[in-house]
Amino acid sequence: MAEPLVALTGVNKFFGDLHVLKEIDLGIDRGEVVVVIGPSGSGKSTLCRAINRLEPIQSGEITIDGRRLPEEGKALAQLRSEVGMVFQSFNLFAHKTVLENVTLGPIKVRGEKPAAARARAMELLDRVGVANQAEKLPAQLSGGQQQRVAIARALAMQPKVMLFDEPTSALDPEMVNEVLDVMTSLAREGMTMVVVTHEMGFARKAANRVVFMADGQIVEQSDPDSFFDNPQSDRAKDFLSKILTH
Repeated sequence: MAEPLVALTGVNKFFGDLHVLKEIDLGIDRGEVVVVIGPSGSGKSTLCRAINRLEPIQSGEITIDGRRLPEEGKALAQLRSEVGMVFQSFNLFAHKTVLENVTLGPIKVRGEKPAAARARAMELLDRVGVANQAEKLPAQLSGGQQQRVAIARALAMQPKVMLFDEPTSALDPEMVNEVLDVMTSLAREGMTMVVVTHEMGFARKAANRVVFMADGQIVEQSDPDSFFDNPQSDRAKDFLSKILTH
């Protein structure tokens, strides 16, 4: 059995006295799309952010491709560059063009030649459907376009795994699908993905596995059809009854 690409073992995280991640054990295989769902405050985003140490953990271990996450410094920056992250807010550099946003990491962190970085950035922008916006500043784009640029920027680092922390929750409803479509195509191409989302249609369509969290714990996990059609825990049944009826 190949070891998982991302492995969390006995992970605990506190904010002060609040125990937000409780003994989390989770392995994510290469090419697997894991969608993490659950009520607000269940620890989903914290879990996502712990994977690349945006949130330090108090105990337990996280490994990426068999290597332990370093505490800080160059080694952490190196490992982080293998983990693409897409946030709720797009976090683009406001004063740089779309193209500059996507080439900055490869040139500065990976030492790529500017011409090669630009050529690849244009391919990625084309892939997410915003190549025609390359010379614009982020503020000139819609939210959906900005989020697609953020995905291209993360992909430009050639990450081993992509983390998405509620990537559509800040978007207007009509823009949600254009971002989910890009994510679905990434999933189909075999990108390893961890996605925290409220979009149940995406979870059903694109996930290999749904992980349901409540109160800082993984309550249950299974393939999407089993989870949505036949949830095992009362917490999951209650959660689904609240969201799927509207």
